[in-house]
Amino acid sequence: MQVLALALRRLASSLPTLLIILVGLFLLLQLAPGDTVDALVAQMGGGDPAMIAQLREFYGLDASVAVQLGNYLWRLVRLDLGYSAIYAKPVVDVILERLPATLLLMVSALSFAFAAGIALGVIAARRVNQWPDTMISTLGLIFYATPSFWFGLMSVVVFSVHLAWLPAGGFETIGAGLTGWARVLDAMRYLVLPTLTLGLGFLAIYLRIMRASMLEVLTLDFVRTARAKGLAEYGVVVRHVLRNALLPMVTLIGLQAGTMLGGSVVVESVFALPGLGRLAYESVVQRDLNTLLGIVFVSALLVIVINFLVDIAYARLDPRIGSGR
Repeated sequence: MQVLALALRRLASSLPTLLIILVGLFLLLQLAPGDTVDALVAQMGGGDPAMIAQLREFYGLDASVAVQLGNYLWRLVRLDLGYSAIYAKPVVDVILERLPATLLLMVSALSFAFAAGIALGVIAARRVNQWPDTMISTLGLIFYATPSFWFGLMSVVVFSVHLAWLPAGGFETIGAGLTGWARVLDAMRYLVLPTLTLGLGFLAIYLRIMRASMLEVLTLDFVRTARAKGLAEYGVVVRHVLRNALLPMVTLIGLQAGTMLGGSVVVESVFALPGLGRLAYESVVQRDLNTLLGIVFVSALLVIVINFLVDIAYARLDPRIGSGR
């Protein structure tokens, strides 16, 4: 119960942050030239001033900024994200259509980066200043320094164009009519290259943090005590060192959740994934402010939920957090 109470307090403290983000973005978007009606008129090839005035009145864009902000916040209280003029449907429906692709990409990339980072970090720490440590650290530096879009483009050239092993883009085979596990396996093939592209940069960070954390914990007194009591080296690493070394890694997941959402914009654009990142880019280009604000709202909620789960996991790994000591 103490762990849950701590997590709920952290969750409640995130709500003012969410409000500040939404209000700040709304006001910043008002400073940008043009609006949704301008984008609609451009798509239609022009329109007379009377029609443009009617459209602005219909979408509530003829009111002052304060009134528009108040109407938007009141809709949020009722969980109404508004209507997308560009897609001609409620913003909730537009986001729900794109959300699964982004969630799958984030979960797969985070799982890959976290698991591989732990494994490589442990190997590097156990073979410190030896050739495995040097090779892993060098690869980590290369992954961290290389832009994700370059990884994506090169992976398409190598694995899709030359080797023809994996699809170059998309989310699933269109028109295949697959169901059940066949559809899952088909979607997994399409997610391999985006997952590697998005995950390699985070993998480099995780392995370096894990290596440094392992080296620090290995020098502590309780590790020497465990070895002096005759515990096998595998037991020392798994039962004593690894659990304590994981604490910075768990914290890093919460901090980088927003960064991963931002990185998905580039990856989804490279691989033509129908996710929130690509939708955000399209919304900016088409001046679909309601959809863009809805994406920010959903993305902020995702980051808050991830940090909520991280707080619970952190308190479980370190009992001192949950007990309040």
